[in-house]
Amino acid sequence: MASSTHGLGGLKYDPSRKARAPEWNVFIALVAIIVIFESVGRLFMGDSFLFNTRDNVDTLFNQQRLQIIILQVSITGIIALGVTQVIISGGIDLSSGSVVGATAMIAMSFAQVATVNGNPNPKAIFGDLGWMDLPVIVPVLVGMTCGAVAGIVNGALVAYTRIPPFIATLGMMVTARGIAKWWSKGNPISFPTDSYAAIGKGMMPVLIFVGLAILFHLILTYTRYGKHCYGIGSNEQAMRMSGINVEKMKVLIYLIAGLLSALAAIVLSSKNLTAQAGMGVMYELDAIAMAVIGGVSLQGGRGSIIGTVLGALIFGVIISGFTFLKLDAYYQEMVKGVIIVAAVVLDQWRQKGRARG
Repeated sequence: MASSTHGLGGLKYDPSRKARAPEWNVFIALVAIIVIFESVGRLFMGDSFLFNTRDNVDTLFNQQRLQIIILQVSITGIIALGVTQVIISGGIDLSSGSVVGATAMIAMSFAQVATVNGNPNPKAIFGDLGWMDLPVIVPVLVGMTCGAVAGIVNGALVAYTRIPPFIATLGMMVTARGIAKWWSKGNPISFPTDSYAAIGKGMMPVLIFVGLAILFHLILTYTRYGKHCYGIGSNEQAMRMSGINVEKMKVLIYLIAGLLSALAAIVLSSKNLTAQAGMGVMYELDAIAMAVIGGVSLQGGRGSIIGTVLGALIFGVIISGFTFLKLDAYYQEMVKGVIIVAAVVLDQWRQKGRARG
């Protein structure tokens, strides 16, 4: 089929050619990063980053490293799924990490056992009330309620007061962190029931992350909610003129983000068998970086759950790769900062490229 000429400047458009999905670029970057770590390991360390080199193990890949990569990004990845929807709608959420801390403390206090090694639980928050050994549904519902309240407050502030999402969620970030510290006067809360501990046991965080990623990919792709989410991020005024209740949509989007942050807190506290006020510190920035690396535009209206999942994997591979190269933890923190800035710069380049196109 011959190409045709349209528009200004004699630009040629070939309808037989299809634009490559942005997710493919992220996937190529993921493969390239893996190849770099593999090559550096082979050349300078005599070891493999991806493949198994032990004679007493028959598997081709280093399964332990792969599991660690997926596990270490799964909980933050759950948060990133909600942050992705917020950013696509043109907002931002800086409170998710603090919501994790507050929710973990509150949910764990309802998940405690009455006795530890035959003695009364020394850290029982509600020991005087007898609220111990409760069914697992109780701490889960309490935790999800905490996330829902935080999300509704964020959404209402953004939608009805018209203050910038940065300021609204920044206020929630400080408030939620204060609640996390106040709840048990800064003391950790431990000794959950077996049923609560099972939520984050083994590879359960990964299964929860993957299941939610599939669910929200389908929701954003095929439902009216997804179309409205993209529409608000692309042109909010046009959505209003189309009769869409933008305010209710924003509250719903932030509500979902709050629920996902609460779920991440439940999984995290269950996995660690304890809750501390400092849980979730910097998780919000990691989640934003995962989304932006995955192609979600900070300007709103663009991005996908698939891209965010790939961005989370890139994040995990980089952290695991530096551990593989035996770099100290503070170098890893520096690199994470560079990654966050680079992700934003990359997003700006993408926006300029689309504008020129």
